[in-house]
Amino acid sequence: MTGTLKNGMALPLNTVPILEYEVFQDALKKDLAAQGRVAAYFGRAAGEEVELFALIAHDWKGELQLLRSRVGKRFPSLTPEIPQLHLFEREVAEQFGVVPQGHPWFKPVRFQRGYIAGRDAWGRDTNPHPVPGDMDFYRVEGEEVHEVAVGPVHAGVIEPGHFRFQCHGERVLHLEISLGFQHRGVETLLTGGPHAGSIQMMEAVAGDTTVGHAGAFCRVLEGLSGCKIPVRAEVLRAVALELERLANHVGDIGALAGDVGFLPTASFCGRIRGDFLNLSAELCGSRFGRGMIRPGGVGFDVDETLVQSLLKRLESMERDTRGAIELFFDSPSALARLEGTGKVRVEDAEQLGLVGMAARACGLVIDTRLHHPCGAYRQSFDHVV
Repeated sequence: MTGTLKNGMALPLNTVPILEYEVFQDALKKDLAAQGRVAAYFGRAAGEEVELFALIAHDWKGELQLLRSRVGKRFPSLTPEIPQLHLFEREVAEQFGVVPQGHPWFKPVRFQRGYIAGRDAWGRDTNPHPVPGDMDFYRVEGEEVHEVAVGPVHAGVIEPGHFRFQCHGERVLHLEISLGFQHRGVETLLTGGPHAGSIQMMEAVAGDTTVGHAGAFCRVLEGLSGCKIPVRAEVLRAVALELERLANHVGDIGALAGDVGFLPTASFCGRIRGDFLNLSAELCGSRFGRGMIRPGGVGFDVDETLVQSLLKRLESMERDTRGAIELFFDSPSALARLEGTGKVRVEDAEQLGLVGMAARACGLVIDTRLHHPCGAYRQSFDHVV
C-alpha cells in the first residue's frame, strides 16, 4: 500500500499505488499512531482531480513512508483529527482550488495563484493575483484588549510577513500571520528543469538558508540520478551547513536578547554571527555560502593551511559564543523576562508536528542529522580533511 524509502533515496512513482481517499486516510492515521509524523503533504494536478501525497517520517526507524491518493473538488479535511495537516491542507486548497471540507481555520496561506483552477478554494479570481490584504483577521474583543501589528516591512533580511497580536497587557491571546507579500515565481521557474540557473534560484529562496536549500535541491537531483558524492565533498557540505546553522542560531540568541532589552548579548551575538559568516566566505567567497554546494559535489575545496586557520578561529569563536550566552542566561533580569514565555507542552508539540529547534525546545528529540542522516552525518570522516 505504501512506498518505503530512506532519506536521499528515490522511489519510482509507478510503484506507489493510488489509494481511495478513505483507505489513504486510514493508512495515514495508522502510520501516525505508530510514532510517525507528517514530514510533507502536497498535491499535483491530475486532470480534473488533484493527486495528494503524504510523506510520513518514522524517526526512530530512520524510514519514510509515502502515501498517494486522488480527490475531486471537495474532500473531507483531516485537520480536526490530525492537526499536523493544518497548513498543508490550506496550501493545497490555495494552489489547486479544492476544498478540504470541515477544516477548522480555512484561510489562504501565501495567496498564490491557483494551479489548475481559474478561481481558488475561496472563490476568488486568481487573475489578477490575490493579495494578503484580502485576509479577514480574527479579533479578540474585550476591555483593555489591544492589537499590535508588525510588518510586512521589517528591518532584517527576512521575507515580508504581517503579524497581528491580540494582547491583554503582555499576555498574547491570539496571533495571526499573513504571508505572501512577495512572489518571485520560483516554483514556476524551476518547472521543466533543472536549468542552468536552477541552483542559483534555490540559493536565493531565503538569504539565511542558502546552504540548506541548495543542499536539499542537490540531494533531490542526486537521488533521482543515482549520483554518488565523493566523501571529501560530503564533509565540506556538512562544514558549510554547520557554519550556516551556527550563524543563524547565534543571530537568533542575539535577537532574543535584544527583544528583552539585554543589549550586551545582543551586541556580542551580532558581531559573532558576522564571524561565522566570514568563515563561510573563507570557504567559497560568499558570506552566505553561495557557490559552495553544487550538484554532484561542491564548488570549492580547502587546503591544509585553510583548515588550520578555520580551526584556530573556531576555537576563539567558541569561547566568545559561550561567553555571550552565559552572560545572557546568568542574568536574573533577562531570565525573568523570558520565564513562562512561549511555552508549548510536549503533547501539543507532537500534535502540531513541530520540528527543528522549535521541537527540541519543547523537549522533543527530533533531528534529521540523528534520525535520517545522509552524507557526512552517516559516519565519522575524521580521516579525510
